[in-house]
Amino acid sequence: MKLSHSAATDSSSLRKGPIMTIMILGAFFTIFNQTTMTVALPKLMEAFNIDASTGQWLTTGYMLVNGVLIPVTGFLMKRFTTRQLFQTSMVIFLIGTIVSAAAPSFSVLLTGRLIQAASTGITMPLLMNVVLSLFPPEKRGTAMGTVGLAIIFAPAIGPTLAGYVLDVYPWQTLFYGMIPFILIIIICGYIFLKNVSDTTMSKIDVISLILSTIGFGALLYGFSEAGSEGWGSPVVIVMLTVGLIAVGLFTRRQLTAEDPFLDLRAFKFNMFSLTTIINCVITIVMYADMILLPLYLQNARGFTALEAGVLMLPGALLMGLMSPAVGKLFDRFGAKWLSIIGIAIILGTTYTFTNLTDSTSYSHLILMYAGRRIGMALFLMPIQTAGLNQLPASLHAHGTAISNTARQVAGAIGTSLLITIMTNRTKDHLQDMMAGGSAGETQAHMMMEASIQGIGDTYFAIMIIGLVSLVLSFFIKKVAQAPENAVASKG
Repeated sequence: MKLSHSAATDSSSLRKGPIMTIMILGAFFTIFNQTTMTVALPKLMEAFNIDASTGQWLTTGYMLVNGVLIPVTGFLMKRFTTRQLFQTSMVIFLIGTIVSAAAPSFSVLLTGRLIQAASTGITMPLLMNVVLSLFPPEKRGTAMGTVGLAIIFAPAIGPTLAGYVLDVYPWQTLFYGMIPFILIIIICGYIFLKNVSDTTMSKIDVISLILSTIGFGALLYGFSEAGSEGWGSPVVIVMLTVGLIAVGLFTRRQLTAEDPFLDLRAFKFNMFSLTTIINCVITIVMYADMILLPLYLQNARGFTALEAGVLMLPGALLMGLMSPAVGKLFDRFGAKWLSIIGIAIILGTTYTFTNLTDSTSYSHLILMYAGRRIGMALFLMPIQTAGLNQLPASLHAHGTAISNTARQVAGAIGTSLLITIMTNRTKDHLQDMMAGGSAGETQAHMMMEASIQGIGDTYFAIMIIGLVSLVLSFFIKKVAQAPENAVASKG
């Protein structure tokens, strides 16, 4: 049972600028913090005398907590006001940052990172829900474009800035440097933030919470371990089995509950379902930039982390700068042709990465990476906004939670899939070279060549996967926002 608790302030009377600015800044720092760990990991391994598998928990654990918490945000956004939820998430982020900065041991640092992840899991779905609540469908593209400018800028400068900081200052500076900014955001949030959506006195469904935590946590962990341990690992098999069972029970409970924890009726709206599937597929394609390219640049070619970050910087900045313009194009023309053109560019530039060598020029890599980012700029925001625009207001909070949860799971699947393909193809190429007795080549050189060819094969595989999203994009239509009674009629 749910009772009305408070009504949202009329969006027409709200000062949208301060609200959006504060929330975008909050999201910026949570994402910035998330992207710095890749570059910082070698320093942290040295500082705490740990190996790579242990250090990797700084990102794996972050992903797990983030992914487990996102499904809960649908309930949280209906139960608590915008200011309550945002301020709480920022205070949690501040606590995690302080713990991380002062960490005397790896276990304490990991604890701080997990606390930070809890904040990130709330902040991004909340920001998307605020955009849906503040702006009518015909203006959401422009608003989402502005959000994209800031949000994409964080991962663009994160690795590069972290690389510079770590070269000059102690690793703790990455955390201490954020504390003043977080405090300012909390103070401004207290002054300027208003509630922008209706809240209800819904009681938390403890069983759904447990099933959601076990299900999504086990799936994310199972997929992340599959990349390193193999799909036949007992741990992977058990975790994936437990996860699928728990998610199945969770799904059944949501479809039969009077007041569902995560309202899956959003999937009964065809454009939301279609765009969510496309988003999941393209998320796997996007993970090539996060996994394959750094491995090629640093392991196979010997570039430093800073050089790898600088290579990615122009494309990421270009993607961010394009976001406002793409948002306006979306408001005018819809998502279909923006998505088709964007995915076509992504696939075309991805193909060039299937032919990497040990002498591929740095400038060529910059141009092709920038090309991929241009395609993503045309595609990502329109496809997500198009699906959410169809949902009635009562499903906005649940729709954003579902969309973000699906992308988290797709990201975990993509990570394990890419690593599996790359590892297997690298082994195959190395065996072929050794069997052929490559004249005059050392073991190390053959390993490097096999690794590069394995990465190229993996790029080809994800290009084939990406074709699925291209075909599905032709079915995108511009639809009006569904009325509230459509939820009941589709129930």
